[in-house]
Amino acid sequence: MKLGLYSITYLGLWYRGEALTLPQMITRAKEYGYDGIEIDGKRPHGNPLDWATARCHDLRARAEGEGIEIYAVAANNDFSNPVPEVREAQICFVRDLIRMTADFGAPTLRVFLAWWGVTRHPQLATYDIAEGYWPIVHERFSTEEIWDWCREALIECSRYAGDAGVTLALQNHKPLINDHNDLLRMVGEVDSPHLKLCLDAPLMPDRSAAGIRAGAQAVGPLQVLTHFGGEFARRPDGSIHGFERNDGVIGEDTNAYYRDFVRAMREIDYDGYIGYELCHQLPVIHGQTVDIGFADTNARLAAEFMRDLIQAEAGVLTRPRS
Repeated sequence: MKLGLYSITYLGLWYRGEALTLPQMITRAKEYGYDGIEIDGKRPHGNPLDWATARCHDLRARAEGEGIEIYAVAANNDFSNPVPEVREAQICFVRDLIRMTADFGAPTLRVFLAWWGVTRHPQLATYDIAEGYWPIVHERFSTEEIWDWCREALIECSRYAGDAGVTLALQNHKPLINDHNDLLRMVGEVDSPHLKLCLDAPLMPDRSAAGIRAGAQAVGPLQVLTHFGGEFARRPDGSIHGFERNDGVIGEDTNAYYRDFVRAMREIDYDGYIGYELCHQLPVIHGQTVDIGFADTNARLAAEFMRDLIQAEAGVLTRPRS
């Protein structure tokens, strides 16, 4: 697998301070040992309103000059809204992102079925407001009806993707998708060669070794993109400890399930990107949310952590089996 840095990490949402520009992202990725970047499809990074074809080509050339691949763009789309005009606006948005993805030379656009969004309130980002709003909008409609709206939008966008030579990667992200079975159901119903999958370990409901392996085996060659996240710290012995943080509280250790996930990806011969993302509410220290230095530390440690893990698991699977 190749190692990517997803630009949501430096969008200026979760830490205190400004976003990096995409050229600065390229520099950070190279400095920290990443192979490529995934561009978040919203301002100030990758909204297609800001990225005409010529400007995309300029950034692509800059990245190539640094030896960094633009391997994906991430759509933050919502095909689930009950209002047809809103769904149609989202289809237009994704169509423009497909154009931008092709102009960057990236093969893949990550998409959602449904998405509650992020708000800035009052200064830093939060999921709470939009996540509470989503069920109110949808409460009069059945899950199957919402699913049908999303499928029709995805069918249309898959045609646009095919025309542009881009692959859509449907992520296993709530609120409508619960597990890999939902991903496979939607791919089957859309029935397009231009729609593949993005199965992410942190979003899997069963992160036991058996559960991760079962999910990986089920998606198999449909897997074209994946992500990892969380926070990282160096232990006194030099090893790196990964962990989750939920509502300010340090939660589950991630070392074990990322090891299981990397192993499962190798078993299905996945050789694409696994991209690091820092996209949750960050610690507050002395009354202030941490600054960009926190993102830098985690991006650097995440690269070292995952590259070591990939290399270690490659050694496990290339040794002769008894």
